[in-house]
Amino acid sequence: MIERQNGTDEEVVICLTTFPDAEKARQIGTVWVESQLAACVQLVPGVESIYRWEGKTECSPEVLAIVKTTRCRLADLEASLRELHPYELPEFLVVSPEGGSVEYLKWVRNGVSGS
Repeated sequence: MIERQNGTDEEVVICLTTFPDAEKARQIGTVWVESQLAACVQLVPGVESIYRWEGKTECSPEVLAIVKTTRCRLADLEASLRELHPYELPEFLVVSPEGGSVEYLKWVRNGVSGS
């Protein structure tokens, strides 16, 4: 059964961020799960990012982190990202899924504190 989300603080959201290597991604992802800022952090190695930084086109290998949390934990998650992340300007994008399985959304909500 699919649960439609309604945009409240309980809404499950997906955050995307990248890291320079798997070790740093794993370290920070573990902090987030252990501190209940995220219910799950999936790491996708082998991502290549092409971007402009300080007027130059750059190309860097990165690890993509897909973070599952709730809307009410976003501010704390972003603050932790800014504190722990090695980049001057870390990626932090929030995606709101339209819905998901009732059981999975409940699992995410139960996995984070403050929700």
